[in-house]
Amino acid sequence: MTEKQLLTEEFSPEDFRFASHGASLKDKKPETRPVGYFRDAWRRFKKNKASIVALCIIAFLVLFALIAPLFSPFSMSFSDPIYRNRIPKNSVLAHVGIATGEYSRDLNGRAFEYFEAIGIGAAYDRATDTEDNTQGIGGEYAAIRRVTGENKNSTSVRQDAYLEIGFRRLSVTQAEYEDILAYEEETGLTVLYPMIDASKVNQTFLTDADDANVWFLMDASGRAVKDAQGNYQDIYLRDGEGNVRYYQNRDTSGLYVRVLYYNYFRFRNGTEPEFLFGSNTVGQDILVRLASGIRLSLLLAVGVSVINLLIGAIYGTIEGYYGGRVDLVMERIVDILSGVPFIIVATLFQLHLANTVGIVSSLLFAFVLTGWIGTSRRVRTQFYRFKGQEYVLAARTLGAGDLRLMFKHIFPNTLGTIITSSVLVIPSVIFSESMLTYLGIVNLSGSAMTSIGSMLSDGQGVLASYPHVIFFPAIVISLLMISFNLFGNGLRDAFNPSLRGVDE
Repeated sequence: MTEKQLLTEEFSPEDFRFASHGASLKDKKPETRPVGYFRDAWRRFKKNKASIVALCIIAFLVLFALIAPLFSPFSMSFSDPIYRNRIPKNSVLAHVGIATGEYSRDLNGRAFEYFEAIGIGAAYDRATDTEDNTQGIGGEYAAIRRVTGENKNSTSVRQDAYLEIGFRRLSVTQAEYEDILAYEEETGLTVLYPMIDASKVNQTFLTDADDANVWFLMDASGRAVKDAQGNYQDIYLRDGEGNVRYYQNRDTSGLYVRVLYYNYFRFRNGTEPEFLFGSNTVGQDILVRLASGIRLSLLLAVGVSVINLLIGAIYGTIEGYYGGRVDLVMERIVDILSGVPFIIVATLFQLHLANTVGIVSSLLFAFVLTGWIGTSRRVRTQFYRFKGQEYVLAARTLGAGDLRLMFKHIFPNTLGTIITSSVLVIPSVIFSESMLTYLGIVNLSGSAMTSIGSMLSDGQGVLASYPHVIFFPAIVISLLMISFNLFGNGLRDAFNPSLRGVDE
């Protein structure tokens, strides 16, 4: 039947019937769960592989900051200047050629004998009153390991940065001397070694007149004088009967002793002198301090971000919602504060406020003073965008008050923007803190705390000689900056509804 026929056809009521007569009609149950705003944002965020990797790196660094100190035998307050600027060393990793604590160098004849004598002197046998010259540079406490044979000018060696310390002359109390003797008997390690007769030491070639490593006889040219068998000849201090002396009286309560410092460190600290990331310029464990620095930098950055979020959100909400004169006055206040240079504020706070509230608190105030301005302007912009929408007008018509309109209907639309901006504040704060501490404006370095910027500042003076001091903090701050920026970019794209379905 054509359309024209349908229009001219006459129908009776019997020609019509109910499609579902007697049946109740109901909406069909959705086959899938509704996707909320944050669920949809998470789905889009997961598609950004770079942001996922950045999030994993951030999580790893946070776990490192929390867990690493638990496995280190050293604390934040630990410091041993004798082992300052030591390169990384770990007994377990050394078996696979990592963190061996050794470095390559060329030694002339005099220097080669000096370090070779450390290993021989450390093999001293009290029972026979002699050194075990057969151990040579391959002994347990050998400071050097020959790489190539000795030539006319020098010998290439692998030198242990920890064993090269050798012997030290120390002042101890009588009680500590007895404790060392008891420790030697308990462990079998030798800590005390014979004293040196200072009258027989050739001081011409020594940089330290009290060098305890020169226990052997030297000629006028500074070379070792060896016997017919090629062994070093000692210049130990002896009594009238020819027995070596292990101490000299300092006063009624103290003694001078000569110790193998590697074993003396074991005695004092109960652990091997090994630092997985090396030690800094004052002999502190870089690993423990780096973990503490990450914690302080992240806590400071996250704290600043949260406070700026709260202040900026409330301030921007009031500006954007009420507008008019309220917005005009509040914006002028923002303009005045935004014109104050941050570095001047931070410097003044450190000079006049740090002594009262503390260094960290004064730095926090400096970041918060103007840091919330960016958040407030973003929230203000979003309020101007959404407060005239139909759903807001409908809620107002139904009697919704100002607070309900602001925080129930309009503010949720700003969450994506302010969350993203808050995350991106974190790397900015870390960078600014590092800059201030690197320039010396703020000093967060101490026995109880440190920051990544403080570690970078402390290591800049030895960058050429001991790059490991600054290498690990530099790697960490680089990872933090890159990761937080990639993470923030991923959040920005995930919370942007206009990008929904673009990459599908």
